[in-house]
Amino acid sequence: MRTRFFLASIALLCLCVETAALAAQDAGAPHLEKHGAATHMVVDGQPFLMLAGELHNSSSSSLEYMKPIWPKLEDLGLNTVVTPLSWELIEPREGTYDFTLVDGLIDQARAAHEHVVFLWLATWKNGLSSYAPVWVKEDSRRFTREVLHGQEAEILSPMCAATLEADSRAFAALMRHIKEKDGSGHTVLMMQVENEVGVLGDSRDRSEAADKAFASPAPAQLTAYLVAHRDTLYPDLHDLWIANGARTSGTWAEIFGDTQRADEIFMAWHYARFIQAVAARGKQEYDIPMYVNTWLAGEDTPPGEYPSGGPEPRVVDIWRAAGSALDFYSPDLYSPNFEEWCRRYHRDGNPLFMPEARGGAAGAANVFYALGEEAGLGFSPFGIESEASDSDPLGESYKAIAAIAPLLLAHQSAGDVRGFVLNHDHPVADLTLNGYTLHVTIDNVWDRSIENGFGLIMADGKDAFLGVGKGFRVQFTPRDGSPLRAGIGAVDEGAFQAGQWIPGRRLNGDEDEQGVAWRFDSRQVHTEKVTLYRFE
Repeated sequence: MRTRFFLASIALLCLCVETAALAAQDAGAPHLEKHGAATHMVVDGQPFLMLAGELHNSSSSSLEYMKPIWPKLEDLGLNTVVTPLSWELIEPREGTYDFTLVDGLIDQARAAHEHVVFLWLATWKNGLSSYAPVWVKEDSRRFTREVLHGQEAEILSPMCAATLEADSRAFAALMRHIKEKDGSGHTVLMMQVENEVGVLGDSRDRSEAADKAFASPAPAQLTAYLVAHRDTLYPDLHDLWIANGARTSGTWAEIFGDTQRADEIFMAWHYARFIQAVAARGKQEYDIPMYVNTWLAGEDTPPGEYPSGGPEPRVVDIWRAAGSALDFYSPDLYSPNFEEWCRRYHRDGNPLFMPEARGGAAGAANVFYALGEEAGLGFSPFGIESEASDSDPLGESYKAIAAIAPLLLAHQSAGDVRGFVLNHDHPVADLTLNGYTLHVTIDNVWDRSIENGFGLIMADGKDAFLGVGKGFRVQFTPRDGSPLRAGIGAVDEGAFQAGQWIPGRRLNGDEDEQGVAWRFDSRQVHTEKVTLYRFE
């Protein structure tokens, strides 16, 4: 009896210890929190700004290949690496999982003082199905394909229940293992579920199953969402629905019109239902933030020339109507109209994270707009290992932002930070901040060959500002209606070390045009403070 009681006590103690350990893991897991005007990634109880870069598709498939890359990424100033992880390597045979690569990447990231965002390349990658395991690819009867222009394509259908079950099961196993491996370490911050999904080559799937679904009534869940969110729908979707009578029942063509736009909305619903379900299965095992990225359309590009059904801004509401497991939607942003695309995604509660963007000089400038003006969660140029070098201007920007990251996060929450990119097409930015209008221009007063500038500016107390960037100048106008003008009292360059401001030179005189403007030299990124005074 004593022996049985002792064993039962030991078993109960083990169960309590295990339960407490799991609770501790869950309590500190990376998650998103709304802080004032911004949404932040929170890691180990503190807001965290992701200064990231995405690897090429195949780099992280080999631990040996990655060994010399990690130190370069750390030296560039990254704190997060966006890392592909393919289904075919995780489940090479059905039901047999191999997490050696996962564990190795997490261990290597920890050694390099990096966090990780994993990209789950599974049923789809760039609209195709190239990363599914061979045992899925070779069984087209069980794992059905889309039909485009009368031909079965090598693209898995989002309407296939068997594919959904297989992908969800594998993703759940992966998330369960990540929790076991990293539930206390918090190296892995987020998961991207699939990659740039959508139909390529046509506006929608033309298989028998898809045609039947398209001719059937649209789901009541979708139309109920349209009604409930009528006033906040993306303008393009709102206008399309209203133009077709704001119907709450009917086929897809009856509700949205018999056009390619209806095709795109139809595919968006089915991709969204599939991926929301995959994400939900994963979150049951380990609840960390999950998102989907987007291959962006050209302004007049028809669906099918870009992946039709992916979460373009005009169909993000369709994705939201399909489920809630995904935390946000992201642009893979290579377009020249960078600011406009940022605004299209940073709306209606959707925080901005950029998993793919241009690096180099463009990335070094754009990161200031994304994190300053749009309160971004993070920024991540693609192919980062190819650009990692001492001469990469992105590193200069990342290191300057890292030094002010706690301040920047606080000012994102307060809503008193502005970011900008200036160039030949957009040489001026007029910003309102801290009771002033800030007239920001390219700093080319003494060198007309300078055509670019970028930075961010935040309030730093009454009549005071902190700025980071290069190649711009600022003039100030009070907004309180006072007849007094604003003068520059002092400009100090400096740096933050362990959160403390260490002042450098006083930049009055030639450096501030004899008090005319707050200037940021174009030769390197500067961190500066300015104080103002009023005069008649």
